[in-house]
Amino acid sequence: MATVTLLAQRLAMPPALRPGDRVAVVSPSSSPTDKTVEAGCEVLRQWGYVPVVGRHALNECHGFAGTADERAADLRWALTDSTISAIMCTRGGDGAVQLLTRISASDFRRQPKWLIGFSDITALHSAMVQAGVMSIHGSMLHAISAQQGTDSVSLMLRDMLQGTLPVYHVPHHSLDQTGTAEGLLVGGNFSVLCGLAGSPYDCLSRRDDLILFIEDTDEEMTKVDRMLHHLEVRGILQRLKGIIVGHFTDYKRDKNGFADMYDMLHYYLQDLDIPVCYSFPVGHKRPNLPMIEGCRVRLHVASGGTTLSFLP
Repeated sequence: MATVTLLAQRLAMPPALRPGDRVAVVSPSSSPTDKTVEAGCEVLRQWGYVPVVGRHALNECHGFAGTADERAADLRWALTDSTISAIMCTRGGDGAVQLLTRISASDFRRQPKWLIGFSDITALHSAMVQAGVMSIHGSMLHAISAQQGTDSVSLMLRDMLQGTLPVYHVPHHSLDQTGTAEGLLVGGNFSVLCGLAGSPYDCLSRRDDLILFIEDTDEEMTKVDRMLHHLEVRGILQRLKGIIVGHFTDYKRDKNGFADMYDMLHYYLQDLDIPVCYSFPVGHKRPNLPMIEGCRVRLHVASGGTTLSFLP
């Protein structure tokens, strides 16, 4: 098991997958369709793995994939079963936060394995970082099935599961703030992250070496404004080493004089003496590049573009 030493905590990097490994398919949040699960499992088979669908993965309860206890039982099984090598979520939605008090940090640590998902699954990523285990913010069963697992982003995810640490190069954005920083990469859905503030699962609360990536969908600009200043009043914004701004989709423009979401974020972030990258391809539209939560990275933002390197 590879490890990375950061401050007083060591984060475990789960082992790379091998052909024939069993991948648990679970639904910690909203309920998926049978068709999505079937198609996604076929992609996993094509990648050389054996998908094992959780007992409650196709349940439905008030829009969630079963009760909180049922969803937690599936996740705990996937985390603790020694025959399971990785865990892929079927979709996001809502409800993952309900599982946090039902899963212990020792469940995450006992046998570190990759957990893959994004959006609402950000709650689980944050809890895993707090438990000392890396995870993958990336395409879920819903996305890889829609693309038959052959698109470039799905193949990046496949390679990451096999042990590849990527280096991403993205075009320059006019609002970028240049500079170079190294730190621990954390982040995901901005509203989900802010909802964990002050809890034991809040990965933003205890470190001074973070590079934060954020994305969101269907959130009003005024709400994102409040969330950003929530980080400021908590003292977190001032301690970040770098910021990566991903996709912000399907939001309503407010009558606040800002051209768009990026313009508003830049207005507040421009005085920070750290690198800030805008329009990084992560979030609720394609491409959604897979990101290793809890991995040390180097962020280099320059006039010619941005490079994000994942470090061993």
